[in-house]
Amino acid sequence: MPYSFELTEEQQDLKDWVHGFAKDVVRPAASEWDEREETPWPVIQEAAKIGLYGFESLADLFGDPSGISLQIANEELFWGDAGIGMALFGTSLAVAGIFSAGTPDQLAEWVPQCFGDEDDPKLAAFCVSEPQAGSDVSGMRTRARYDEAKDEWVLNGQKAWITNGGIANIHVVVASVDPGLGARGQAAFLVPPNTPGLDGSKKIKKLGLRASHTAEVFLDDVRVPGSCLLGGKERLDARLARAREGTRSAGQAAMATFEVSRPTVGAQALGIARAAYEYALEYAGDREAFGRPIIENQAIAFALADMRTEIEASRLLIWQAAWMARNGKTFDAGQGSMSKLRAGELAVSATEKAVQILGGAGYSREHPVERMYRDSKIYTIFEGTSEIQRLVIARAISGRHIR
Repeated sequence: MPYSFELTEEQQDLKDWVHGFAKDVVRPAASEWDEREETPWPVIQEAAKIGLYGFESLADLFGDPSGISLQIANEELFWGDAGIGMALFGTSLAVAGIFSAGTPDQLAEWVPQCFGDEDDPKLAAFCVSEPQAGSDVSGMRTRARYDEAKDEWVLNGQKAWITNGGIANIHVVVASVDPGLGARGQAAFLVPPNTPGLDGSKKIKKLGLRASHTAEVFLDDVRVPGSCLLGGKERLDARLARAREGTRSAGQAAMATFEVSRPTVGAQALGIARAAYEYALEYAGDREAFGRPIIENQAIAFALADMRTEIEASRLLIWQAAWMARNGKTFDAGQGSMSKLRAGELAVSATEKAVQILGGAGYSREHPVERMYRDSKIYTIFEGTSEIQRLVIARAISGRHIR
């Protein structure tokens, strides 16, 4: 059977479904929730009612053997609006954390609690970054201590820049069990709802993604049952023993999740870039200056041509990396990081070009490219900065520990 880039019927239906929701529900609400800087609960509930937000829909997206259904859904939703998109898909990072480290029983018990139901939707948060440990997860200071007498883990520390932090039903917290082992001595823990000692009341005001809640999370003697260690203590003890003997570990809690999520984050950035390009293209065809549409000027036309070319190239990188991740292929050249790097930088450059093409109109809030421009910048920063992505790629292609 010859290879085809054509979407399957199921993938095309998915694309049309999410695009319709983004066009009819997300876009009309985008400006309001950006201005309010609040979680768009009515939109989340609407998504839950139609089955777009929930465990079953995410399982269907993950279940696509090609790996691209999740990327298609993210691109279309973030084409609608990045802030609302993150409010809807922020939970999936915590779910990816549970999926990458948890047991089947833990998945069955906790993943549905991350979403709630259509009458009472919930959120989840993945807590990794810290004030002094963003891209450098090996410098993590949050500690987890095992209280053998009570079969409980005690968590202490501070997390920063946490999507859904404090308002989440479930927090997945990465902490250091053996600081001497650096990143290899870390593990992930589930913090159930209303657990004493967790405080996420310090909300952060941001440049962009304002409809997505971001907060600092403080953990002060947070006690969770032994069963809340993702993967279980036996597996953790074996992994720590290998690390202490100098044996290479298969991975660690934070980076394993980021590796899986990077193509998806790239798809989000791609959606922003495509939205800016389409808006600028339409504007350039309608706007007249010196007696003709401005798209007939080479400077404008070439800028749009470059934007479209980069969008198409970026999508291919994302789909390739997603296929590799879904089918267990090794990122031998850092393909996951490539997809996130290219798409993140494209989102910034494409939205900047869109603002420039619109001129003064693009700088005003009357047009959405101003919001898209603000939203785009985070994609060169979170989930690993552009510099970290280049470091990952450079190490992969050289086989050397480049610093």
